[in-house]
Amino acid sequence: MAASTAPASKSGLFADPREDWLAQHTEEIIDPARPIVDPHHHLWDRGGLRYLIEEMVSDIASGHNIIATVYVDCRSMYRKHGPEAFRPVGEVEFANGVAAMAASGGYGTAAICAGIVSHVNLLLGEGARIVLEAEIAAGNGRFRGIRHSSAWDSDPSVAGMYATRPKGLLLDSTFRKGFACLAPLGLSFDAWLFHPQIGELTDLARAFPDTRIVLDHCGGPAGIGRFAGRREEVFPEWKASIQEIAHCENVVVKLGGLAMCLLGYDFHLRPKPPSSEEAAAAWRPYIETCIEAFGPDRCMFESNFPPDKGQCSYQVIFNAFKRLAAQYSEAEKTALFSKTATDFYKLKLD
Repeated sequence: MAASTAPASKSGLFADPREDWLAQHTEEIIDPARPIVDPHHHLWDRGGLRYLIEEMVSDIASGHNIIATVYVDCRSMYRKHGPEAFRPVGEVEFANGVAAMAASGGYGTAAICAGIVSHVNLLLGEGARIVLEAEIAAGNGRFRGIRHSSAWDSDPSVAGMYATRPKGLLLDSTFRKGFACLAPLGLSFDAWLFHPQIGELTDLARAFPDTRIVLDHCGGPAGIGRFAGRREEVFPEWKASIQEIAHCENVVVKLGGLAMCLLGYDFHLRPKPPSSEEAAAAWRPYIETCIEAFGPDRCMFESNFPPDKGQCSYQVIFNAFKRLAAQYSEAEKTALFSKTATDFYKLKLD
């Protein structure tokens, strides 16, 4: 097989997946018939790291009943040529091609990339609209919105590749002119940031109450760099921010991203990968805080694969979620595992 020549694009926030390490621990699937929509994963082939449809299908085939997925921006397969602003359209074309492969039935029953979230530079201001329209056309009915990452921190050991990104992006007036283009086109916004920035997103959500926003990865609670060893101090700050933004009815939250190194757990450094019991115990305070603040109808479990695959397998991550969801009613479980994602992303599932 020909190897991709695309350069690595490591964020510094997650560990590389190791199949041999993950294979040391397997589990029986909890509640295997439960339909799941995985609303946040990536696909890429760069820097020697490959996670394309074959790898995702293999993970899905490990036992959970994944009926559909949503592809989310990761700078994958951008166009090499043409105007800079339009290069992310290539990512939509790529994800739509994967969706067409899945729709052929040749890769299992899951509707992979049933929804597509890519990127448009909202610092284009009103000029973002023409790029958004190009992505809508490229998505063939699957394009749902964009993510413009605003993750930033003053400590480079926290921020990783985002250290050079602009501070206060969500408050920028030109950015907001671009953001204003989303709602009229029926598009949503995925927000990826670190927990000290949640207040900036709250301000944005209040300024644009008609724009649907999803807070990725439980709001990016950080436990590395300047936050290392301060979990008991940082957690209440993160929790207060989550409770405040939950008052914004146009915001929902993705429950996941907690198996990245960002959170400060060292599962990836241990001789064997964690069990779902261990993962659930570590993540419980964050997951339960989000569900209590937003309610199950505004929460959705996500794999965030392959970044979260650096610390646990697909079996383990959704088993952990099922353990955490055990206390909720059947209707609430349906919301957490499929309905919230289906409704938010307006997925067209058979």
